[in-house]
Amino acid sequence: MTLRVYNTLTGEKELFESVHPGEVGVYLCGPTVYKPAHIGHAVGPVIFDVIKSYLSFKGYKVTWVVNVTDVEDKLITEAEAQGRTVHDLARELEEKYINSLQALGIKAIDHMPRASEHIQEIIDHIQQLIDKDIAYAVDGDVYFDVTKDEDYGKLTNRKSEEQFSGTRDGLVQSAKRNPGDFALWKAAKSEEPDQVKYASPWGQGRPGWHIECSAMAMKYLGETFDIHGGGLDLKFPHHENEIAQAESATDCTFAKYWLHHGLTRFNTKKISKSDPEFEKIMASLQLTNLLSKYSPELLRFLILQSHYRSPIDFSEETLQSAKTGLNTFYRLLERLERTTGSDPYDIDSLVELQDAAVETAGKDFLEQVMTQRVRFLEVMDDDFNTAGAIGVLFEMAVSINRFLDETRLETRNDDRLRGLVEAAGGAFVFLGRLLGLFEARPITATMSDDSRSPKLVDLLVQVRKMAREAKQYAIGDHIRDELSKLGVTLEDRKDGTEWRIDS
Repeated sequence: MTLRVYNTLTGEKELFESVHPGEVGVYLCGPTVYKPAHIGHAVGPVIFDVIKSYLSFKGYKVTWVVNVTDVEDKLITEAEAQGRTVHDLARELEEKYINSLQALGIKAIDHMPRASEHIQEIIDHIQQLIDKDIAYAVDGDVYFDVTKDEDYGKLTNRKSEEQFSGTRDGLVQSAKRNPGDFALWKAAKSEEPDQVKYASPWGQGRPGWHIECSAMAMKYLGETFDIHGGGLDLKFPHHENEIAQAESATDCTFAKYWLHHGLTRFNTKKISKSDPEFEKIMASLQLTNLLSKYSPELLRFLILQSHYRSPIDFSEETLQSAKTGLNTFYRLLERLERTTGSDPYDIDSLVELQDAAVETAGKDFLEQVMTQRVRFLEVMDDDFNTAGAIGVLFEMAVSINRFLDETRLETRNDDRLRGLVEAAGGAFVFLGRLLGLFEARPITATMSDDSRSPKLVDLLVQVRKMAREAKQYAIGDHIRDELSKLGVTLEDRKDGTEWRIDS
């Protein structure tokens, strides 16, 4: 199946054809570094990390850019409130954000440009618009004249009068030609720190938010590139204004495909700043706090369980559900290792599915796994449907487990069937890695530094065994449930019960 993507600009799924054959340019709006990053700031990078991975798998050379907004009104206000410089606050939060992304397995970003380091490109971009009489200067401010752009509003089908972004107060508002005109450059205020005052042809000041992204996107990807992404909340006014600025300046299509991901909801509702619990909720959702409590792979898995255009429901319940699903995969990988004696994470050493030696007993199984592999790629070709792809991984897990049950390979010597299972496991891990999963063996948590803890678990497992043998099933179930609350998973097998501490 050929890759198709949902283009917000047209409202349709379209055949993906890159601007330059064999190459893809991707721009994702990054964070404004004035507050600690929360889980919502990880959604876009996780999704687009998978998009780059999959495009690379399909043979494209991908350049992925994620900007850092370190020149912005909110950052100035926050730095002043904390008694810090804008530079110091921005760099601290940027470093924490990058560390969190790396923990989540996001290492494929090619460029992370800072707005503060691209002032000249921004000024040049604004000057292009002034030279074409699409922008105008008023007392050190520069505005984009929305009436000069016939296509303005084409991303969201909004009228220019509905755009009021970029105004600072009534005086500045009255100086604009049209209510919908938005700021490209903001004149410096006397009380603002010198650190955010940049020289320009219109006097000292700083860029507007929207112009930063279009200038940096075109610097690294060219006047026309393939994919522009970001959250649904950025469609208007941010992305609408990016299109207007860039296309008015260059007379070229800015981005060919616009991909917008769903917003994060806490306990199935969108997080709003008007919520009285907003600050408490945001503190609990900070990436650094979440990564100290949950495994990075679990957080990544939770995000990918939804289609990227759908909302991300984030709560203890959804985390526990994701953990249950991920543990299903971990148990399969442990079983594969016991059965084959090979490390399932070392897929480079595994035989390809089509090269596996097959006898009658394994023919149907081989065909089933190969069909599932094809279906995985088909759902990914359908607008990067990671939720569907994970569903196929669950199907593969069921097929492999069923085949192991039917053939009893864990207690039987059969090198040919064992090789087939090893190849199926390799295919499973390979597909998972297209989603950034199963890159490394999960770290087994320890209950405590007390060496007696494992012995106590062993004892409880033995007590549970005795209770079950005495048909005291309620007691056995209670022991299992209580151990589960402590993060200990029991797995009953024919040769006994094994336990592990979930990460």
